Amino acid sequence: MTPVQSVLVVDDDFAVRDTFKRMLTLEGFAVRTAADAQGGLAQAIAHRVDAIVLDLRMPLVDGLGFLHQLREHATSREIPVAIVTGDYLIDDATIETAQALGAVVKFKPVWLDDLLDIVRQLVQPVAA
Repeated sequence: MTPVQSVLVVDDDFAVRDTFKRMLTLEGFAVRTAADAQGGLAQAIAHRVDAIVLDLRMPLVDGLGFLHQLREHATSREIPVAIVTGDYLIDDATIETAQALGAVVKFKPVWLDDLLDIVRQLVQPVAA
């Protein structure tokens, strides 16, 4: 039996967190959520999630700040991350920084099939 893969959704918007959680749960993922970077970092480290879906624009610490902190911890350094943002005016430097920190960047709106594709790509094992 295949173990259930876990996903952490970090987004300050309750509606997005709740929708993503419902969509992923229906597809068999174990889903944790956090409303901010601090809570997300604590969950990622404590629960060793398989993937993270992250908002870019959050108060206090944004998605890039979260990524920097996540990559500093040995237990969370390799967790695959997708930044899902509605900010279409994001500059190239921000995208490049996110990619350098190992994240893929996707833009909202994200439909069910899109979200599932993103998460499945994150959790699939890397071919040797």
